[in-house]
Amino acid sequence: MLSPKFDQLVKDLQILPSVGQKSAQRMALHLLSKNRSAGLALAQSLLVAMSEIKECTLCHSFSDDEVCGICNDIRRDDGLLCVVEQASDVVAIEQSGAYRGKYFVLGGHLSPIDGIGADDLHIDELVALAKSKVINELIIATGATIEGQTTAFFIHNALSTHIAKITRLAQGMPMGGELGYVDSLTLQQALHNRGVL
Repeated sequence: MLSPKFDQLVKDLQILPSVGQKSAQRMALHLLSKNRSAGLALAQSLLVAMSEIKECTLCHSFSDDEVCGICNDIRRDDGLLCVVEQASDVVAIEQSGAYRGKYFVLGGHLSPIDGIGADDLHIDELVALAKSKVINELIIATGATIEGQTTAFFIHNALSTHIAKITRLAQGMPMGGELGYVDSLTLQQALHNRGVL
């Protein structure tokens, strides 16, 4: 449009989730016309992040070092392990402030339709971990999708002989949700997972 380099910048910005051509154009124009210094800082941060942030060798979340800060934190409960699909799930749970155990990131979920099987995830490492250390409770925090449910069921079957207590995050009514706007599957889960007041 304006120049081949501008077009390439717009195209590269579109790799970000939820960024289409119009949003990418606005971002590129903003950085070029109003904030070149911030654009250069962003470029430097991306360069450092892409070359220096690695996968934790223990939990597979992201880390500046071989082992992440959560895995190295002796104040966290070593016998409580939360299994999640992606590193973004670790971020979400940490932001809640309600969990003080360790994590294990699978790297996705089982999806036979997409050709993603157990060998494509870190499930073998999870099983090896369960065999090598004492885990008092394993919390399966996979998504509330068919793939997430399938992955949770698979993990439960693989680890039920090694871990006495395997739980799953409760699913159901969102805070502030009204019954008339909740889909039937969510309502079904809410009724199944109901608790005592």
